[in-house]
Amino acid sequence: QIQLAESGGGSVQAGGSLRLSCAASGLTFADYHVAWFRQAPGKEREGVSGISRKGVFTYYADSAKGRFTISRDTAKNMVYLQMNRLKPEDTAMYYCAAGTPRPLTAAHHLAVPARYDYWGQGTQVTVSS
Repeated sequence: QIQLAESGGGSVQAGGSLRLSCAASGLTFADYHVAWFRQAPGKEREGVSGISRKGVFTYYADSAKGRFTISRDTAKNMVYLQMNRLKPEDTAMYYCAAGTPRPLTAAHHLAVPARYDYWGQGTQVTVSS
């Protein structure tokens, strides 16, 4: 059974940092496209960052560029999202996702939820002003 489990969320003040982690059982992240999405109350799920299986494409939402960094540790089978200079508008539930590595032609394709087959339950990030 394939499961993804996020951790590392919490409550921080604006300007602070968090590192989200995603652990997988039943799949190897190195064999998949992986991404982080977030969803705030009343809003659609948004692709925050993603990386293709071979690392050819990396995606960051405009709101994340320069502040967030996605990484994959193949030895530990973990995916991370380092989030710096957090803002109140970053408050959301954050989800890790893994998708079958279908061909990509552009980085922004990594932000499409339909490309992902497996999802975690989410970890809450709350940023106060």
